[in-house]
Amino acid sequence: MATYEILIADDHPLFRSALRQAVTLGLGPDVRLVEVASIAELEASLAEKADWDLVLLDLNMPGAYGFSGLVLLRGQYPQIPVVMVSAQEEASVVVKSREFGASGFIPKSSELSKIQEAVRNVLDGDVWWPPQAFEKVDVSAEAKAASEGLASLTPQQFRVLTMVCEGLLNKQIAYELSVSEATIKAHVTAIFRKLGVRTRTQAALLLQQLESVSAS
Repeated sequence: MATYEILIADDHPLFRSALRQAVTLGLGPDVRLVEVASIAELEASLAEKADWDLVLLDLNMPGAYGFSGLVLLRGQYPQIPVVMVSAQEEASVVVKSREFGASGFIPKSSELSKIQEAVRNVLDGDVWWPPQAFEKVDVSAEAKAASEGLASLTPQQFRVLTMVCEGLLNKQIAYELSVSEATIKAHVTAIFRKLGVRTRTQAALLLQQLESVSAS
């Protein structure tokens, strides 16, 4: 049987080990698991290798604004299925996960058998959703537009955008990323054009549309 290669992206070591246990027990020895604890580590793993069989992605990861990690993954690596994993289990969060391109959603309160079932279903090319994924929840036009715009960014542009939204100046971002200020200016111009915004404030507001608990 072919070996499955799965990325577990979660900043809580305890839950990463629980996921690792569930997946290993469910799939046996023919699985290779790699754990990352932030969006930056996730991007680094994907840059090295783009043919993962599955990414298990925590909703609230360091470096992510709500669903921005999911949107970035779907935009840059559409061939990799992503299953969201979260302690936030309300219908609005699950529906948005589906709307923004995930292949499934595993509530953190799930039993091991449910986690195994979800992972196996998605690896088999199917999807896995809890019942609340099909409740009537409106995802705002603004959130959908924000998702489409962010999906068009490169990982480096996304990193610059998050720093812009944290209030860093171009020269500070340039220092952090070890590039010239002119390079950052070019990135910011390209980001604003892709997102259809003109100011840093508008960019920050757009990114907030993807916060997991924003009003639908």
